[in-house]
Parts: sequence; C-alpha cells; structure tokens
Amino acid sequence: MSKNRIIKTLEDNPVIASVKDSQGLNEAMESECNIIFVLHSTIINVGQIVNKIKEKGKLAFVHVDLLEGASNEEVALQFLNENTKADGILSTKAHMVHAAQKYGFYTIHRFFLIDSFSFHNIDKQIAQSQPHFIEILPGGMPEAIGWVKDKVNLPIIASGLVCEKEIVVSALQAGAVAISSTNSEVWYM
Repeated sequence: MSKNRIIKTLEDNPVIASVKDSQGLNEAMESECNIIFVLHSTIINVGQIVNKIKEKGKLAFVHVDLLEGASNEEVALQFLNENTKADGILSTKAHMVHAAQKYGFYTIHRFFLIDSFSFHNIDKQIAQSQPHFIEILPGGMPEAIGWVKDKVNLPIIASGLVCEKEIVVSALQAGAVAISSTNSEVWYM
C-alpha cells in the first residue's frame, strides 16, 4: 500500500478511530472509519487486536510508545513486524519513526504543540524521523494546523480534544488531511 493510497482512503473518510480499550475497538470495527489507531495494547494482545482490525478490512496503526511490555527501542518494531500485520505505527520518538520504515511500516510522528518551542522544534524532529504523516495534538487549533502546514510538506492528522463537528470541520479546513479521535460520536460524523 502506498502513501497515496492511504491519503485516498482518508479522502473517502477523513475520520480515524483511535481506540484505548476493547469496547472502543469493537465499536470502531463496526464504524465506517477505515483506519484505526491502537492507543493501548500489550505485547500479549497486540497481534490479536491487529488481526481483528484487519479481518474487518481496515488499516491498523499501533502507537508503539504505548505498547505495554515493549521498550522504546527498535526491537519493539521488529516484534510488531514479525508478530502482527500492522500497517503502520505512531510515535512521539523520532528514532522510532525513522527505524519503523525499514520494517515496511507507514509512520506517523506525533507532536504535542504546547508552546512555541515545540512548534519550532518540529523541523528538526521531522528531519530526523522522515515520517509519512505527522499528527498534531491538540487538534482543535486550526491556526496552529495552518502554521504547521506552512512549515512542513507532509500530510497532517489533527488529534486530541476533537469531539465536536465544528472542530472536525475547522481542522480539515485548516489543512489537516484527517482527524483522529477516541470519541466514538466523532466516528459517525
């Protein structure tokens, strides 16, 4: 699958279901969301979670920083590659995002925009990680999404505190290709 195919998938439905428990996973699999972010898993159950997602014909991205029982070292990526059918990973760590590509994963580098320092640091982080996508949190800041869009030439996913239709619309209008939310009501907008 190419980056362009993922973008096409997001054009068809720009809402990504993020799940942090089994109830959310079950609901996300029944939603029209084509991509699911797994925000909580363990090395024991991540393979089963990804398999459930793949059986529904959806794309599965695992947040490796939140993979319980694994380290923030490349061996965790090797484990995912050998033991799951995950399509991609999310991480706040540049070295993990960069390393994941050699295992064939699509990568999303997650950034928390909490101040001007974090905003001005994005270039350096992206130069190191070379991700396919970036995710900006919180996602309800259209001005900041616009600033990042002007700064980098990568598809942006808005996430965090995206819980109302107005926020979804403003994030997409500001230049995000998609939004991600754990709020199941957003999955049906």
